[in-house]
Amino acid sequence: MNYQWYPGHMTKAKRQMQEDLKLIDLIIELVDARVPVSSRNPDIDAMGKNKARLILLNKADLADERYNQKWIEYFKEKGFYVVKVNSRSGAGLKGIQAVVQEACREKIERDRKRGIMNRPVRAMVVGIPNVGKSTFINSYAGKACTKTGNRPGVTKGKQWIRLNKNLELLDTPGILWPKFEDQQVGLRLAMIGSINDEILNIEELALEVIRYLIREYPGTLAERYQVTESEEPLRILEQIAENRKCLQKGNTLDYTKASGILLDEFRNGKLGRITLEYPEEQA
Repeated sequence: MNYQWYPGHMTKAKRQMQEDLKLIDLIIELVDARVPVSSRNPDIDAMGKNKARLILLNKADLADERYNQKWIEYFKEKGFYVVKVNSRSGAGLKGIQAVVQEACREKIERDRKRGIMNRPVRAMVVGIPNVGKSTFINSYAGKACTKTGNRPGVTKGKQWIRLNKNLELLDTPGILWPKFEDQQVGLRLAMIGSINDEILNIEELALEVIRYLIREYPGTLAERYQVTESEEPLRILEQIAENRKCLQKGNTLDYTKASGILLDEFRNGKLGRITLEYPEEQA
């Protein structure tokens, strides 16, 4: 299966982002803690070379805690400020303000020398679709100031949000890059739901999830679905369909429904905390 998704509005959004970079001091980039590299748009590094950078490892509650800390160290070594957060519950958000001030210390000091006091740091919030940007902004601001949705690509235009006297946020639409050179990146993004399921073969995707879990998190599927993990992935999907009563007319197994259940429960953490890529692979 070929994983690509680049709606037309994203080209326009990228051009707009390049314009908006002139207005900001800091780029706050949300990544999914389960796939911290695959959920980064490499264009942002190129565009934001001279800006202070803060990475938020979002959905950290869904990722394997053993690797969350390793990813924090990985990004710090590359010169980023990093905070681990769960935008939905608000965990980790309180620590962001102090890190923003630290990341923009030089800018704040320059302002002070020019006699400019208390000018808020202006930060652009960026991230690929469905990584949780709108949920983060709503949680951080404490009110529903952006539209959220679980469909990739809900945020369409830009909005400035004044959070307090020290910080203003610029929200931007989620941007994927036009072509995944590494199809593994596309696969991982499809697995976490950053690519619209409607354009994917979800049975194939479910089989990929099964293969990964058997290899990296043995016992997970057996515990959740009472399946035999020594079987072939297709047989395991069949067992999930049988055990969850996924039937079509004529009492035949509904593989699509079983795949949907597996993907939904995998993405929502019901199979446990799972990380899909590791810092040591990046070398």
